[in-house]
Amino acid sequence: MGFLNIAEKAGGIRFLSKIVGPFFSKLFPELPKGHPAMGHMIMNFSANLLNLDNAATPFAIKAMESLQELNPNKERASNSQIMFLCLHASGLTLIPVSIIAVRAAAKAQSPTDIFVPCLIVTFIATLAAMTIVSIKQKINLFQPVILGWIAGLSAIIAALVFYITTLNADRVQVFSGILSNGLLVTVLLLIVAGGVYKKINLFDAFIDGAKGGFETAVRIIPYLVGLLVAISMLRTSGTFDVIVNGIKNLFIALGTDTRFVDGLPTAFIRPLSGAGGRGMMVDTMRIFGPDSFAGRLSSIFQSSSDTTFYVVAVYFGAVGVKNTRYAVGAMLLADLVGVITSIIIAYLFFGNIQ
Repeated sequence: MGFLNIAEKAGGIRFLSKIVGPFFSKLFPELPKGHPAMGHMIMNFSANLLNLDNAATPFAIKAMESLQELNPNKERASNSQIMFLCLHASGLTLIPVSIIAVRAAAKAQSPTDIFVPCLIVTFIATLAAMTIVSIKQKINLFQPVILGWIAGLSAIIAALVFYITTLNADRVQVFSGILSNGLLVTVLLLIVAGGVYKKINLFDAFIDGAKGGFETAVRIIPYLVGLLVAISMLRTSGTFDVIVNGIKNLFIALGTDTRFVDGLPTAFIRPLSGAGGRGMMVDTMRIFGPDSFAGRLSSIFQSSSDTTFYVVAVYFGAVGVKNTRYAVGAMLLADLVGVITSIIIAYLFFGNIQ
């Protein structure tokens, strides 16, 4: 939040807004041209793309605060806030660094073999979220600007996939680390350089932003504590075990393959808690092995979406929005698309593995 305040005063956020303005003006028609919220959102999406969760959170909160300034009804979610959070919750990630690291720690033979499936699934889930919200908000996705940006992103992702597939496991981890950490450091250095160029008092600007971050953290504590208590109750009560066993018995009765059911706990927990989903993924790898079908599928589930209920509770709570309208339903529907796509992709890539 401190660095973001420097970037705002140096004009960096407004510069980003101009770059993404043509695309965001179609996807967020309520936003005025060049509004700072566009820059905040693109910073958040960039952090998500690189799997930088800790960096993405303050960017998302700042974006929500910017969008809240334009919201005529402060207790009711605006169309722009819903579109932003649904895209954020879809969890588009270029390189799932944390998942690759967990698989490497679990002694997987090829920790990076889930890279391409994860990328495909998150991209489809993001398109699903965009489509669902656009239909609800009557936004035409077939406008040349939107189609051009989607085509451009698709080309970049395809090029990255092609390059990654030419690397061995060790080089992929090195490349992903350099790309994510290098870009983060570069962004921070550019913010400082911009502040120096504009002759801004960097220390004062940083402290002002950090104070705002602390105040936001205090505001979201009640929502966060309530969410964590609910998650703990669901996990310890055995609710998820009952659901998973019921689904498994259903597909056994139908005479279909049930290997995917062993990975479902990760899919169920992931919308509630990122840490909980990661714990379920690790537990699945421990029981079935990191190179098993269930182990690989749980890894894909972990990357297929973000923490839907956490996003709703924390980010809407941070700006005082109580009526979230159809946000939860849209996010969960996009999550369902991600889960179904994950299962299909897992069978396509790893269907011959037990």
